[in-house]
Amino acid sequence: MRRRSRAIRAALPAVVYTGTGDARILGLDPGSLVTGYAVIDCDPRGTRFVASGGIRTNGAVFAERLRQIYAGVAAVIAEFAPGEVAVERVFMHRNADSALKLGQARGAALCATFGSEMRVYEYAPREVKRAVVGTGAAEKAQVQMMVTRILGLDRQPAADAADALAIALCHAHARTATTLVAAAGRRWR
Repeated sequence: MRRRSRAIRAALPAVVYTGTGDARILGLDPGSLVTGYAVIDCDPRGTRFVASGGIRTNGAVFAERLRQIYAGVAAVIAEFAPGEVAVERVFMHRNADSALKLGQARGAALCATFGSEMRVYEYAPREVKRAVVGTGAAEKAQVQMMVTRILGLDRQPAADAADALAIALCHAHARTATTLVAAAGRRWR
């Protein structure tokens, strides 16, 4: 590889990170039985794990399970005060009834975020897997292993929590890239 001359290097603008970029991100993986959640902090130095887990629902009445999802997500928001929410975009299931229940669980989780000024960001399942594992066709075990390594966790989180962590990490990567591109654009003007 050729080395650039000093004159050329001096003429090229340096990409300088100018924004604070600090954010607390809530990742949500809605499900009618278990809704995974994850909270990470994101700043120019990287991402750090804050919390993760699953909001487990019970009861035969579906409306009661939706209420439990709403209350659980509201409690997570009250405890950790995230500034941004990342959620997986709905995809079509083979079973229409399952897709409908998933959509309702997602709606209950998102409704819990509406009491604050948080912005909601959506990512396709393949986009999340690609951001964390490197391939959109990754298996759940691969996602669990990668979020464990990326965040330096002592042990692998449960599948639902790992999916929520992957969604939060996907958003952290996207917002960092967007900020860096904007900063580079300002330097070129």
